[in-house]
Amino acid sequence: MVKRTSFEGDSCPIARSLEAIGDWWSLLIIREALFGLRRFGEFQNKLGMAKNILSVRLRSLVDHGILTTAPASDGSAYQEYVLTPKGRGTFPILVALRQWSEEFDDHPEEIATVLVDREKGRPVKKLEMRAEDGRLLSPAETMLKPRPAPRRRSA
Repeated sequence: MVKRTSFEGDSCPIARSLEAIGDWWSLLIIREALFGLRRFGEFQNKLGMAKNILSVRLRSLVDHGILTTAPASDGSAYQEYVLTPKGRGTFPILVALRQWSEEFDDHPEEIATVLVDREKGRPVKKLEMRAEDGRLLSPAETMLKPRPAPRRRSA
């Protein structure tokens, strides 16, 4: 197996994020956890993953603080995988990926589901990037600038 490059410690926040959630299996596990799956067998059945691959991905997600393990809620000897706040924070990322696919997929009619607001049953609006003053921003209207150096505390 080819060892991939680690982005841990990279100065780019996108590369750093990919270190934790950058493979498709991890994103699919997180998707299922967001929709309520918690047990190894549930993930394995839903995703059809080989058990060894699922084990490695779950361990990585736990190690990166995206999932945590907890005793099974039914009191059995099993453990469950529970999203942490960091894991729940991936929700907008998955929605953005979904909406991108819905817009640009070659066969959008094959997409079997629509993301809706649970209370109203209406489709979720497309995510938008907005300035602090509320203006809608395009990529051309954004830029990267150096982060200010942290202030040193005087003794």
